[in-house]
Amino acid sequence: MPHRLRPVGPEFVGSAPVRLVFERVISAPPGQVFAALAEDVSGWTEWFGPVTLARPLDGGAGREIRLRGGARFRETVLVTEAPEVYAYRVDVTNVPGAHALVEEWRTTPAGTGTRVRWTFAADGTAPFRLALGAARPGLDLTFRSAVTSLDRRLTR
Repeated sequence: MPHRLRPVGPEFVGSAPVRLVFERVISAPPGQVFAALAEDVSGWTEWFGPVTLARPLDGGAGREIRLRGGARFRETVLVTEAPEVYAYRVDVTNVPGAHALVEEWRTTPAGTGTRVRWTFAADGTAPFRLALGAARPGLDLTFRSAVTSLDRRLTR
């Protein structure tokens, strides 16, 4: 059953009770990486494995995301600062136990490529927070696979 999460701002990334941070350098340039993240929302299904549906809403101010396994999210875009920061907040989800969730993507130059950092900031019930901590290795693998696929897609 969908439920509404607490409306937090971009500062939540630095203060959330659970912060999972993943980072990787890829060869695609920052501008292309940022465009794939922030401007080609529907393209996420091509490179982010668990995403089965991604579509912009409200003229790009929001997103609808669906994942394999049935998780659904309605999100509000909080920050779009090309080519460095893209962040969004989950407003409504069917994931039990979640109280607040913000994801932030940062892209910085790394030689001729890009350092991509994904921060997953969350709050929720104790079981939800414990589950996120236990999910860290899987999320890390998902992140590494996704940015590798994104890099391949952008450097073809």
